[in-house]
Amino acid sequence: MKIHEYQAKEILRQYAIPTPRGKACFSVDEAVTAAQKMGGTVWVVKAQIHAGGRGKGGGVKIARSVHEVREFAAQILGMQLVTHQTGAVGQKVRCLLVEEGVHIAREFYVAFVVDRSKQRVVLIASSEGGMEIEVVAEKSPDKIHKVWVDPITGLTDADADAVSHKIGLTGLADARLCLQALYRAFVEKDATLAEINPLVLTSDGRVIALDAKFSFDSNALYRHPEIVAYRDLAEEDPNEIEASKFDLSYIALDGNIGCLVNGAGLAMATMDIIKLYGGAPANFLDVGGGATKEKVAEAFKLMLKNPKLRAILVNIFGGIMKCDVIAEGVVAAVREMHLQVPLVVRLEGTNVDLGKKILAESGLAIIAANDMADAAKKAVAAAQGGK
Repeated sequence: MKIHEYQAKEILRQYAIPTPRGKACFSVDEAVTAAQKMGGTVWVVKAQIHAGGRGKGGGVKIARSVHEVREFAAQILGMQLVTHQTGAVGQKVRCLLVEEGVHIAREFYVAFVVDRSKQRVVLIASSEGGMEIEVVAEKSPDKIHKVWVDPITGLTDADADAVSHKIGLTGLADARLCLQALYRAFVEKDATLAEINPLVLTSDGRVIALDAKFSFDSNALYRHPEIVAYRDLAEEDPNEIEASKFDLSYIALDGNIGCLVNGAGLAMATMDIIKLYGGAPANFLDVGGGATKEKVAEAFKLMLKNPKLRAILVNIFGGIMKCDVIAEGVVAAVREMHLQVPLVVRLEGTNVDLGKKILAESGLAIIAANDMADAAKKAVAAAQGGK
């Protein structure tokens, strides 16, 4: 789950991490009033969407008068903001963050994520703040520094001071406190990402979080009603919202072969093998280990909403999920929706023979596959019209 920048900064302030004064605004007049109340001579008007690259897309403007605040707010609010993370369609801007200007001396990057290979939280820091960390990693990997945090001790003073020194924040107690507070926020809020980019050193020696991003572990949201309250459904794909109601993991993609799979790993492998044989997946769809006939039917409904769909591949490895249950769900869904696109099914695992028998005796035009490679080849061929 993602949240907006202004919400991320609310969390930072809970942990005493300094941020610029600002206000979330949902109208042009509200933005102007916010700037007037803050006072000063420089304000930043920032689009609030769940995507990076807002500045390059025209979603961040520096205003040097209240008149410009009004002008920029009118430009940005309601625009379809296109960035490298939104795709060509972009994302409609429904909210602005109006903040006071800050005199920046230097910019830094700091973030906490989980390093699964080491099974620890890792602090990533760089002197190249204000840039995309992927670009820094590609062009200047020596400027990225990492500290793996011991879960027992947390981020120690020594580790915080060492990484601060490496990125150019030498001897600043505020930097240490900021890093340690960000680590506490990451752990206590069950975050998967806590990022400040840039963390700035002002001309008068203050350390301030100028921009912030949080993502959270959806499996832990039951512990955080205050985080759930931040959810902005307008920023999410309607099909993904619908999928979450039925405990389905669904992500729309750009291809034309629908994928219905049990297990995230198998789903990723299925999409990879479709690409290997010249096709393109239309979605990631994991029905999980406890799918029912009803969940399978809903999964089909989600895929069939895609006008580009030309074939569907069902790839099931039955463990907890039994092949006969999936087969019954597939047959019921095909009959209910009068499926018009080719359907390829590969079953393996628990009750596989019974599952195949159900499909074979259904009288439906289901294309059976023996293994993943066979399934992918048949799905790609079906999507291409048998060519």
